[in-house]
Amino acid sequence: MLTTTTTEAGLGARLYSVADWYDAEALLTTEERRVLGRLRDFLDTEAKLLLAEYWERGEFPEQLARPLIDLDLMEPAELTVEAPARGIFHGFRIFELARTDASLATWYTAQAGLFRTAIRVGASDEQQKEWMPRVIDFSLKGVFSLTEPEHGSDIAGGLATTARFEPGPGTEADGGSWVLDGAKRWIGGASTADVLCVFARDVADGQVKAFLVDRTAAGVSLEKIQGKTSLRMMQNAHITLKNVRVPEAMRLHNVNSFKDVAAMLRAMRSDVAWIATGIQAGAFEAALAYVRERQQFGRSLGSFQLVQEKLARMLGNITASLSLVVRLTEQQGWGIYRDQDSALAKMQTSLMMRETVALAREVVGGNGITLAADVARFHADAEAVYSYEGTHEINALIIGRALTGEGAFTR
Repeated sequence: MLTTTTTEAGLGARLYSVADWYDAEALLTTEERRVLGRLRDFLDTEAKLLLAEYWERGEFPEQLARPLIDLDLMEPAELTVEAPARGIFHGFRIFELARTDASLATWYTAQAGLFRTAIRVGASDEQQKEWMPRVIDFSLKGVFSLTEPEHGSDIAGGLATTARFEPGPGTEADGGSWVLDGAKRWIGGASTADVLCVFARDVADGQVKAFLVDRTAAGVSLEKIQGKTSLRMMQNAHITLKNVRVPEAMRLHNVNSFKDVAAMLRAMRSDVAWIATGIQAGAFEAALAYVRERQQFGRSLGSFQLVQEKLARMLGNITASLSLVVRLTEQQGWGIYRDQDSALAKMQTSLMMRETVALAREVVGGNGITLAADVARFHADAEAVYSYEGTHEINALIIGRALTGEGAFTR
């Protein structure tokens, strides 16, 4: 099982044991482990007690939001004296959240990953100076609003939400405003965000642009998506935009085509690969704990050969996934961002995740479909993670294009 670092005496000890078979955590500093230890303590002592109940209710446990924010995980003060927190720390933060619950990880990375990346990549220097500190401390909460009801995988060419510019009445300093019309779907966390980062196609030049839209602005309406069987705690919204006015000052000035959006996706897919890896660890830990305790035929389930073989396969998948995401994160730390690299990590970790959670459910037997055994949440939530930030097929085609030089998306 994973062990927890909770005391000063234990700060040099490992956070992870069995799930991190090759000790990827050795890449973390003592200070990074200390911050992650605080997160682990909170998740184990406060969050886990609520997850089954809120998952079944299809509601997010809002009482966890402020304590998570107050842990100062995005750019922890003790890690950022001379430089921003390292990518490997961010990765293990996501891993830790996801091994507890996929919705918690998705909720946090909606701000720390998607929205922050939108500002980091898409905002001008002046906009970043104003907005980024507020993004980091959550005083400006935002969500990434790209997917549409009729456009997901084909969003690059199919994006249908429109933006029409109307000049100001006076000088150029008036800036003018934009009028947005369209709809967005599957936008997680929209109902509690301050702004929606909406991507729309400029009717004048046909290029995609991005806007920070006040969630309460006239013409904006949100509807909770009901009936989900995956990521039930995450509140996903269908957003309708009708004649929504946005000042030019709230347009992300460095987003002027879908290539700029693609640069964001390139950076963000690694976060989803970390989530897929963490989900595997959580399902594996729950299954391992169960088979150690469960008795059948007068023996523990963990003593049977077929069960041990499945545990070994799960561990192999987790170890391979950790190797992928750690190496990808190292490359990105060196400034190497390639579509095919993040696509490979997302595709393969998600594929292994699907097998791992299925094996975890299998060794737990009939109890694996109940929330009491903990495996069921991971088993169901994995299906959403398998599809978002690029389906298996789309990521495979990104890799295939890099390998052959031939794009096959429309064939």
